[in-house]
Amino acid sequence: MLARPQLARARYISAAIPRARVLKRRPYASFVEPLPTKITTLPNKLRVATETTPGHFSAVGVYIDAGSRYESPQYTGVSHILDRMAFKSTQQRSAGSMSTEIDSLGGQMFASSSRETIMYQSSHFHHGTPLAVSILADTILNPLFLNEELQTQREAARYEVRELSNKPESMLPEALHYMAYQGNTLGNPALCPDDRIDLVDGNMLRTWTKEWFRPERMVIAGAGMPHEELVELAEKYFGHLRSPALTSSTQPSLLVNGGQSGLLQSQLLQNNQQKPSLYKSLATAATSLLHNPVANQLPDSSFEVLSTKKANYTGGVLHIPAEDQDFEHVYVAFEGVSIKDEDIYPMAVIQMLLGGGGSFSSGGPGKGMYTRLYTHVLNHYHTIDHCASFHHIYADTSLLGLFASFVPQESMRKVLSILAHQLSLLLYEKVPAVELSRAKKQLQSSLAMSMESRQVEVEDLGRQILVHGRKVGMLEMTQKIDAVTADDLQRVAHRLFGQDSKPPTLVSMGTQDIDEWPSIFKAYGVGNNI
Repeated sequence: MLARPQLARARYISAAIPRARVLKRRPYASFVEPLPTKITTLPNKLRVATETTPGHFSAVGVYIDAGSRYESPQYTGVSHILDRMAFKSTQQRSAGSMSTEIDSLGGQMFASSSRETIMYQSSHFHHGTPLAVSILADTILNPLFLNEELQTQREAARYEVRELSNKPESMLPEALHYMAYQGNTLGNPALCPDDRIDLVDGNMLRTWTKEWFRPERMVIAGAGMPHEELVELAEKYFGHLRSPALTSSTQPSLLVNGGQSGLLQSQLLQNNQQKPSLYKSLATAATSLLHNPVANQLPDSSFEVLSTKKANYTGGVLHIPAEDQDFEHVYVAFEGVSIKDEDIYPMAVIQMLLGGGGSFSSGGPGKGMYTRLYTHVLNHYHTIDHCASFHHIYADTSLLGLFASFVPQESMRKVLSILAHQLSLLLYEKVPAVELSRAKKQLQSSLAMSMESRQVEVEDLGRQILVHGRKVGMLEMTQKIDAVTADDLQRVAHRLFGQDSKPPTLVSMGTQDIDEWPSIFKAYGVGNNI
């Protein structure tokens, strides 16, 4: 403590020093908007898109608007076998030299097929971009499809289908699509059915890729390289590509209308009584309709028809009898909105709000422990091992729903009642502000964290250019998520699974049937109560 004379002297010195000018502190930016995406369309209509992001690696991919939804019956399974035949022998490279050059990049290179997209992607050091694009072009445009290599991949595909057929969490989503879009587009199997694996040969692969690998259906996306460099490489390796003038595939397509869905389901049940794999049952039911006289009366499956064919949501109910399982399984889904619909953001918030997961998963703040299916279901019903929400989003439709796995001692009626109750809460009660804010922040952080991966970033870019023709940036998405209100959630909930919605899709597997679902849904005011 200062003595009185010292204190007075201190005050004098303080008064003698001129007061410093107070500067207003400049706030730091909470979000740095990245440089705009650059897009160039080549003369053959192939699009090249790049983003400028820092990093030690570059990534480049070729994304093609093709996949199992575009497979007519005679080409069922082609997409699956095609992605397994990537990076094999080509007109320019042997399988050995292909493998050696890929290894020399020091990164990762892979191919993948889905219902709407076939992609070929590479992640590598910056200087490897020219070689990476050369390899991608070679495997896409110049494959040989040698018989010995094809036979090896047939065996690998057969093993893959067999393994996934024994995993309900892998195959039930396939059954869900099969029933939701019966006999059309997204209802086509994503994996090659077991009884068709040996039928897919080199000529079939060449014919299908020539028809669907058109430049206007392709996007080459990259990150980590100058835009002009990727445009030059795309012009060099893909600039000569042209679309075929005419298509010749006019075989009858498998477009099952409502009157045929009974035949479809009865065939499934007959197959399951013989206890084959789930996937084989689905495939056999579909291919058996090729020999049905009704099929000859349906529209053709030419490129012109299939390329513009909209997904036709039918809904449907399927029970797959299965004994000696640890758990019963049930999926409940409704048709959602397409990725181009502005209600995609409220729908995504609904899915995040419901959340869920496994009863023994390591939850925690930010990992879903406060989502409704955790707090309302898993924390209260010990007989339910897994309960979660899901959505599958496509260019012209989507599926939003819930699924649960529970011990056989629990009743299916009770579990369906629990799921219907969770949906009814969104229909008839407004979401509290705190809960809504939490769900929106979780969705935003989930999107942001996924984009930290260079591979995910490039894939997202390629797919967005295919669907939207532009890149919807992170800032735009977060702003639209921020704008979602409780009224929006309630309105979209009524649109998706309210009383004016389309029929639901239900798939169960186990010993208990799901025939009581109409009375349960009606009691909770969920669905259109057919």
